[in-house]
Amino acid sequence: MGNDKSFLSSTEQVPVTGDLPSHVAVIMDGNGRWAKQHNLPRIAGHRRGLESVRHIVKACADNGIPYLTLFAFSSENWRRPPSEVNLLMELFTNALEHKARKLHENGVCLRILGNTSPFGPKIRMLIQRAETLTRDNRDLHLTIAANYGGRWDITEACRQIARHVEAGQLNVEQLNEETVRCNLATAFLPEPDLFIRTGGEQRISNFMLWNLAYTELYFTDTLWPDFDLSKFEDALSSFAERQRRFGRTGDQLGDKRRVRNA
Repeated sequence: MGNDKSFLSSTEQVPVTGDLPSHVAVIMDGNGRWAKQHNLPRIAGHRRGLESVRHIVKACADNGIPYLTLFAFSSENWRRPPSEVNLLMELFTNALEHKARKLHENGVCLRILGNTSPFGPKIRMLIQRAETLTRDNRDLHLTIAANYGGRWDITEACRQIARHVEAGQLNVEQLNEETVRCNLATAFLPEPDLFIRTGGEQRISNFMLWNLAYTELYFTDTLWPDFDLSKFEDALSSFAERQRRFGRTGDQLGDKRRVRNA
């Protein structure tokens, strides 16, 4: 192969990591089951889950974790009963109306990740308003994935790249991993260091498929409405004990613990 490095992946340069993740991505699973356990309607579980969102946002801010991405509504969730979908849209609308100002006051930059075209005009207007209000904030980058799917994201990136090639703006031989990454809807985000899924299921469910290639995965049986600060600290402790090798051996990397920004 000589000096040809085209076979190497984007992890040729080992990222500098520390005991704390810089980007946490979460699938917030278990709201409906929590409600059923408490003999409540499913929507009560979703409402209670919003409290867990508030806790984890604050915990990230307090710990100096700059990026948090929450999977709120997948492209597959439209298959749920229409009554539940409508209630979820109501919760989403209320959160955008009443929480954006508070996020702004606390230095949080809010972004919505996903295909927003199926949402009604009111929701799209509120998304635009909230993103514009908070876009210059830097204390925490909070991304809410709504009507998002990893396969949708990669497919849309391929379409965009094909348009560039068709227009003569890009040569096929120039295509590489960076070309794909830059055309993803997630291009504005660093890759997650830690992925958390609550609720006991152990799969990533079409979430950030490209981005999770080298992410540390953490699964817990705790239902999302019960995922409090102590449960989040358990996830962070698990992350701190892991050695992220990115294809290397442990001997090559030496001590896995590195001081952040050193």
